[in-house]
Amino acid sequence: MDANIVVMGTESVGKSALTVRLLTRRFIGEYGDIESIYSHSYMVDGREITLNVWDSPYSEDFSVKTSLFEKKVQWADGYVLVYSICDRASFNTVSRLIQTITSTKDYLKADKAPIVIVGNKRDLHHRRTVLSEEGRLLALNTDCLFYEVSAAENYHSVLMVFHGLLDRVKDTKLTTKRPLGFRGIVKSMSAVFARRRTDSF
Repeated sequence: MDANIVVMGTESVGKSALTVRLLTRRFIGEYGDIESIYSHSYMVDGREITLNVWDSPYSEDFSVKTSLFEKKVQWADGYVLVYSICDRASFNTVSRLIQTITSTKDYLKADKAPIVIVGNKRDLHHRRTVLSEEGRLLALNTDCLFYEVSAAENYHSVLMVFHGLLDRVKDTKLTTKRPLGFRGIVKSMSAVFARRRTDSF
C-alpha cells in the first residue's frame, strides 16, 4: 500500500523534525524552510507500506485559489497538522487549516482524507500556552485524531501519530478511489519549483 501524507503547520513548530524523526529515528533541531518529499518503505502488520511524506513550508496564502494547495489536497491520503504547545498562534492556524482543507475538498469534489492534529514540543511544558484539552476538543469537533508529542524526546510517540493516521487512511482507501499518484505530484512540483529536493531513507 502507498500512503501520501502532507505535513503542515506554521514555521518552527517542528514539522521537519517530526518527519525526520519518523523516517530516521534521529532528532535534528534546526531546519531551513524547504519543500521536501520523503519516501520510505517499512512493514506494518506484515504488510509493506510505502509512505510518501510532503513536508510543506507554511504560507499565509492557503486559499482555494492557490493551485499548489489544491495539488496537495488532491494528492494527500491524509494530513498531519502540527502546532507548538508553546505557540497559541500556531494552534489557531491548525484550526484554520482544517477549515481550508475541508472547503478545498468540497470545491474540488475530492474524497475525504483523515487528519491528525499534533501538539508538538511537549518537553517544553513549562512554556505551554495551549492546554491539552484544547487540542482534544478541536479534534473532537472536527472528527480528527489528536496526539501530543515531543519530537525531541520520543520516537515512539511520533510513530504512533503516523500509525494512527495510516489506520484511518486504510479504512478510507477501502471505500474511495485513488488520488493523484506520487510520480504525478513530483512532476507537478517540478513545474512549480525550479529546484526540488526528494530525499529517500
